[in-house]
Amino acid sequence: MEFHGNCKRVFQEEDLRQIFLLTVEVLRNFSLQEHLSAQMSSVFQRYLALANHVLSWNFLPPNLGRHYIAMFESSQNVLLKPTESWREALLDSRVMELFFTVHRKIREDSDMAQDSLQCLAQLASLHGPVFPDEGAQVDYLAHFIEGLLGTINGIEIEDSEAVGISSIISNLITVFPRNVLTAIPRELFSSFVNCLTHLTCSFGRSAALEEVLDKDDMVYMEAYDRLLESWLTLVQDDKHFHKGFFTQHAVQVFNSYIQCHLAAPDGTRNLTANGVASREEEEISELQEDDRDQFSDQLASVGMLGRIAAEHCIPLLTSLLEERVTRLHGQLQRQQQQLLASPTSGSADSKTLDDLYEDIHWLILVTGYLLADDTQGETPLIPPEIMEYSIKHSSEVDINTTLQILGSPGEKASSIPGYNRTDSVIRLLSAILRVSEVESRAIRADLTHLLSPQMGKDIVWFLKRWAKTYLLVDEKLYDQISVPFSTAFGADTEGSQWIVGYLLQKVLSNLSVCSSEQGLADDTVQLLVTLVERRERANLVIQCENWWNLAKQFASRSPPLNFLSSPVQRTLMKALVLGGFAHMDTETKQQYWTEVLQPLQQRFLRVINQENFPQTCQQEEVKQEITATLEALCGIAEATQVDNVAILFNFLMDFLTNCIGLMEVYKNTPETVNLIIEVFVEVAHKQICYLGESKAMNLYEACLTLLQVYSKNNLGRQRIDVTAEEEQYQDLLLIMELLTNLLSKEFIDFSDTDEVFRGQEPGPAASRSVSAADVVLYGVNLILPLMSQDLLKFPTLCNQYYKLITFICEIFPEKIPQLPEDLFKSLMYSLELGMTSMSSEVCQLCLEALTPLAEQCAKAQETDAPLFLATRHFLKLVFDMLVLQKHSTEMTTAAGEAFYTLVCLHQAEYSELVETLLSSQQDPVIYQRLADAFNKLTASSTPPALDRKQKMAFLKSLEEFMANVGGLLCVK
Repeated sequence: MEFHGNCKRVFQEEDLRQIFLLTVEVLRNFSLQEHLSAQMSSVFQRYLALANHVLSWNFLPPNLGRHYIAMFESSQNVLLKPTESWREALLDSRVMELFFTVHRKIREDSDMAQDSLQCLAQLASLHGPVFPDEGAQVDYLAHFIEGLLGTINGIEIEDSEAVGISSIISNLITVFPRNVLTAIPRELFSSFVNCLTHLTCSFGRSAALEEVLDKDDMVYMEAYDRLLESWLTLVQDDKHFHKGFFTQHAVQVFNSYIQCHLAAPDGTRNLTANGVASREEEEISELQEDDRDQFSDQLASVGMLGRIAAEHCIPLLTSLLEERVTRLHGQLQRQQQQLLASPTSGSADSKTLDDLYEDIHWLILVTGYLLADDTQGETPLIPPEIMEYSIKHSSEVDINTTLQILGSPGEKASSIPGYNRTDSVIRLLSAILRVSEVESRAIRADLTHLLSPQMGKDIVWFLKRWAKTYLLVDEKLYDQISVPFSTAFGADTEGSQWIVGYLLQKVLSNLSVCSSEQGLADDTVQLLVTLVERRERANLVIQCENWWNLAKQFASRSPPLNFLSSPVQRTLMKALVLGGFAHMDTETKQQYWTEVLQPLQQRFLRVINQENFPQTCQQEEVKQEITATLEALCGIAEATQVDNVAILFNFLMDFLTNCIGLMEVYKNTPETVNLIIEVFVEVAHKQICYLGESKAMNLYEACLTLLQVYSKNNLGRQRIDVTAEEEQYQDLLLIMELLTNLLSKEFIDFSDTDEVFRGQEPGPAASRSVSAADVVLYGVNLILPLMSQDLLKFPTLCNQYYKLITFICEIFPEKIPQLPEDLFKSLMYSLELGMTSMSSEVCQLCLEALTPLAEQCAKAQETDAPLFLATRHFLKLVFDMLVLQKHSTEMTTAAGEAFYTLVCLHQAEYSELVETLLSSQQDPVIYQRLADAFNKLTASSTPPALDRKQKMAFLKSLEEFMANVGGLLCVK
């Protein structure tokens, strides 16, 4: 029998079940043979492929045919949820044993092994009504784990098996409820966790080797990532597993990770399996993103495992770091002595230094992820495991010794009497401060050329991450606080004052030498922002003389700060503005702003008010001054917070008017035009949500004037070369970002009034009528004629364009019918193009835009209006998408909502589409299935109307409709 790919009839579920049982029986007969002939291998391959398809189809819809091969054949992670009728077939332990037996026989054939493991991964995800009760789940899971352990224990995993085995384990851990997992026999569960530990360590070592060899197909890396995710699922469950349950396993996985990232002889980094060193990694390192980003998920998992085994892992990291920083210090001293003795001699032992730098790099990364979480938009908290660990040992800690070690980064911890009675977490921090101190001393000794910029980045990255979480810890956020922590880093302590001063000095040291190292400079100023973004920390920062020196030096644009890149200068300005809102007396605050902001304003006005400015504007020093000012304005806008928006908005508005004038002067200088628009983008992004009506009106008017000037200077301009197209791409991207930011006022508005601007004259805003809608629709009118299909090939631009269109349709649907005819046609064409020719993300945005447009038509009841006619066309497009075309399941909800609204609007046309589709069907079985499905689809909402309750019922019916006939008419 040939079922695969060309069957002519539609299978019922019972047919499918019989095919599966037949497949199992044939496989069972063949599996009894000890050796595989070529013919047997062929049979195995065909029936494994069929079983794979059956198990991947998820038994939805109940009637299957070739259409579903087209829909699901590439699916790798569909969970198996069959109906009750499959209970006898799938819960028979012999079926499961058969699949494990088959895999053991064919595992050396990589193609068949992947098919076999895919089947097992599907069986590992079995859930739903097929299980009569919890006991059946427990029995099934126990048998499965026995089969799995019997298959993989004691063998060497093939490359082709790694991902499949990790998928099986991941499914078992994530799909089966935790109470089922813990109900299997204790010894079996223990063996399973031991196996998981062994595989994780083994795959980790192989993944490290793949990375060193720069393999294209990183199968072990993928498998390792999945197993680490499985560990996270287990160790974060403190309801079913007592504290300490996984500690020893966590120790093994953590040790293995550390060993893979340390150089020989302590570790195995850069060694191949037979101990021969691999090729130099410098060849590929520049092509890769930073390790802390590339391996962030791995590091987060390893950091979590390190926390639950803190008793082992924190002292281990401390010991490894202290030992390596001692060696680094000694190595740099030897290099310095060699240079003093023979200034012309080259570096004699760069490999030793390189190995040390790489070791320290990974130790800092792991420490950073162990001690703190990467929080986005949330208040960072000290991880509970770290807090508990410190509290548990606080009675053994000598606070004075701890503070001495913290405050003596220039000395070895072991040289301080009583060093063993130090808080272990603070000593680990001290080890990294010592790395920082060795680096700073090397800079002062003119050994910068021997230092690793990567290590410099790691240090300030760690210090920023640590400071966000630990420095001036808010004790109100914790049930219990560690005494060493509150003493060393808490409010009103000498420790916190010292460390703020130390970190600020580190920032200044870096900025004085790293103008050529963009990454290091960027991480350094990010640390500075962290020090001042919270008022409590900023209050300590401004007490440091270094801070005032930095502010004066930056304001005067004196070297070396003026050599920093534009993005770094922007962030530095942001930090200086944030610092200005720390607690100061009125006179001091006035002095600060006079020294930070006034020079910016004075220099800018002095340049642009010169009579000959139009003639001198292209001189390099003038352009540099303008560019520096525009970057600073972006930084000021980025520093906006609710308590400083009044001051910053008024300061920036004076500049915005002058910036519009610069658009004329620099209309032929694309990079300057870009930067001017970017200032408006940042102001709108950071400040619009705080502005009341009158202030928002001021900003709308400024933006409208900006767009008018841009339009006058650019519409009709011919851009023929690639560079010009790139320039226009940047312009349009920024303009769309500006319009989207203005639109966000409709979603996020923190200012019912202009209260934050109390005491300031509101101005004659009430008599003006410019609105966000006016600015945005004018902007769209500007953008649409410029949006060629070539420009839409830029993914970022394309996505931003369609996000903007969707926002406009959602917020101002009543404005769309009022658009000029050619603009309206362009907008409708854009929506059709997005639905039919763009990515699934763009298609979903277009579907989301259709719903409010159709609702607007229904309100207006103008059947001859262009929008009404356009929505009729879109009904056909959405109908075809749902019934005739492949589409991602993520789009079904957006398509369903649009479809329902369009059906309500065009009921007769919908009926016609259904009749046309049915009349084209030659197969009576398919015809009847479709007819029944369509009748059921609209039965709950006849006649369909724009009613929320009916809409929800329709969307639920649509799910059943898609399950029953979705893909039935898709032709492969």
